Amino acid sequence: MDTTFVISLFGALFAIMNPITNLPIFLSVTEGASTADQKKVAIKTATYSLIMGGIVAVAGSQMMDLFGINVDDFRVAGGLVVLLIALNMLNGNESSSHHGTDGEKRDYPAPETVAFYPLTFPIIVGPGTVATLIVYANQIKTLPHALVFAGIFIGMVLFVGLVFWNAASLARYLTGSARVIMSRLMGMILATIAVSMIVAGLKALLPGLA
Repeated sequence: MDTTFVISLFGALFAIMNPITNLPIFLSVTEGASTADQKKVAIKTATYSLIMGGIVAVAGSQMMDLFGINVDDFRVAGGLVVLLIALNMLNGNESSSHHGTDGEKRDYPAPETVAFYPLTFPIIVGPGTVATLIVYANQIKTLPHALVFAGIFIGMVLFVGLVFWNAASLARYLTGSARVIMSRLMGMILATIAVSMIVAGLKALLPGLA
């Protein structure tokens, strides 16, 4: 088993989907809802994320073929998207592609109906997650690779659901400093992975760079 594949996939998904840094957003969009309703939203969010991410991973290549997009082209473009998200995290800013613009935030629906939009899309399974899933799904060559890919993604979705399920309790312990440290650390990891995606794509597109 290629340990680089495992570590980089886990690192990328953990950094992008990380429910710890997204917990304040969950609490914000479910403000006014009861604890029971928050738990329902958490379950729905995890379910929608699993379905949407699974569809992207399985059908991503076909979607690219439909538009005549080469996987290496997508690797470079996806790497740039992930890099922009990482740079925002390092600078302490929210990425509008993953968290929505100010106008979109004002139009967020009622607390009971936020499970798909904005929590699943674009916050958990946004452009960065989609790009990561498609790029790494195209690296799957064997059944063990496929099982590891599925296990890591499903594990991350379960982690998201678990954190959101316990949002009310965890909110008491999530200090501003802890959130800042986590965001900066994940941003650095994500930036490194994004650069590797871009370099790998450019090497394939421009063999002279290899």
